Amino acid sequence: MSEMVPLEMIEKKIYLVRGKKVMLDQDLAQLYGVEPKQLKRQVRRNLKRFPPDFMFQLNKVENLMLRCQFGTLRHGQFAKYLPDAFSEHGILMLSSVLNSERAIEVNIKIMRIFNKIREFAVSYKALAERLAKFEKKHSKPGIEVTTVFKVLKKLMQPPPE
Repeated sequence: MSEMVPLEMIEKKIYLVRGKKVMLDQDLAQLYGVEPKQLKRQVRRNLKRFPPDFMFQLNKVENLMLRCQFGTLRHGQFAKYLPDAFSEHGILMLSSVLNSERAIEVNIKIMRIFNKIREFAVSYKALAERLAKFEKKHSKPGIEVTTVFKVLKKLMQPPPE
């Protein structure tokens, strides 16, 4: 399975939408080896398992923004329906409605990637706190350390959505 779906491929399919890290239905369908309409059908049959914090449909503006990020699309791709976005918990729930070996294995990989992202965020926060303490301790007026910290703070700011 590790040869079938590289981790880098999964990482590139995680987007930040409405302040949440999500994956889109067509990407998940591709990873699970099913048709997007089959994935959507299974979700519709099990809507109680997918509250709004697990899954939501992109609006037209969000869809257009993501399409711009994808670059040129094949004719007709994403044309019929707006995509559904699944949060980490929604993706977990998908494994229960798409009951296949591949879905289970892909979900394990996806959960590991979400955990890595969470660990990175925690270490990022700890680094920011340590830098703030260091700046407070060593910063004096007229010394270039202040300029260095200003640049570091700008670099550490999260990118805009």
